[in-house]
Amino acid sequence: MILTYIEQDREKVNEASFEALTLARQLAEQTNAPLHAITIGSAADELVERLGAFGVRTLHVASSEALSAGNTAVEYAPAAYAQSIVEIIHAQKPAAVLAAGSERGNEIMAHVAAKTNLPMAANCIEVQAGDAYIVTRQRWGGSLFEQAKLKGATKLLTVAPNSIPVVTNSFVAQTVGTNKFVTTLSENDLRTRIISRVETSSGKVSLGEARVVVGGGRGVGSAEGFKILEELADLLGGAVGGSRVVTGLGWRPHADQIGQTGNRIQPELYISCGVSGAIQHLVGAKGAKHILAINTDPDASIMYKADYAVIGDLHQVVPAISAEMRKRRG
Repeated sequence: MILTYIEQDREKVNEASFEALTLARQLAEQTNAPLHAITIGSAADELVERLGAFGVRTLHVASSEALSAGNTAVEYAPAAYAQSIVEIIHAQKPAAVLAAGSERGNEIMAHVAAKTNLPMAANCIEVQAGDAYIVTRQRWGGSLFEQAKLKGATKLLTVAPNSIPVVTNSFVAQTVGTNKFVTTLSENDLRTRIISRVETSSGKVSLGEARVVVGGGRGVGSAEGFKILEELADLLGGAVGGSRVVTGLGWRPHADQIGQTGNRIQPELYISCGVSGAIQHLVGAKGAKHILAINTDPDASIMYKADYAVIGDLHQVVPAISAEMRKRRG
């Protein structure tokens, strides 16, 4: 059996889970093993239907009174979530467990590895089955690929975000069975937990979901300088982000940071304004389908990664784009 953790946050599925599920299905086909999935909390009908398109045979749904939606004291606890996966490992003995290489996915799987003393490989992009799996994974923010052997009765691995095209098995109608169970938790499983949140967004499109992202770097010049970027993003129905330098200077909140230690975006279009293109920033933007770079420096690193480049002052170029858009919309 090959098992995939389907990550949910307040009953909203992280789409990166389906990248992990795509790789899991490839692995299941290599080994002629059934494909299962596990989620924590609840499973909506639309989730079960989506899993059927991947050929998932059974969805294991873990619950716990301590983590129930009605319990405001605990919202998320990595060790508690990991315990649900550990119980499935002990009961079902899967050949491998996969999860998205998101912050939560990596955190939960690290706890699973610690609880079971099993090996784990993070940020994988390819797997070849065998007595020992041959995994190819991203290192150093995606600037290096490493090939390694992964051994163990159950192999644990996470899938690098934006590295696997999601492919469903639309030709096979698969009815997904459900196995609901209650996780047995200890006090130690709840030592680290989220008990409340302070929302910083104002109802606008989030960076992770935006089809268009307008990002600013040091070249924007100031916090006030981001107003023209916000105007363009509003016209495009997109979101505004910034480089690490920008958040470090306090021009934008850390939640807006694009990069290896910030948000990893995957829009249809990323418009970078005054961004030099440090490797950490490029790692965060590598999921963009197209990049338009606006910069006065023709030799900036991001200009070599961009599909389109405008060599010019963003303070003139960006307002001109916005003006043209308003003109065309009448």
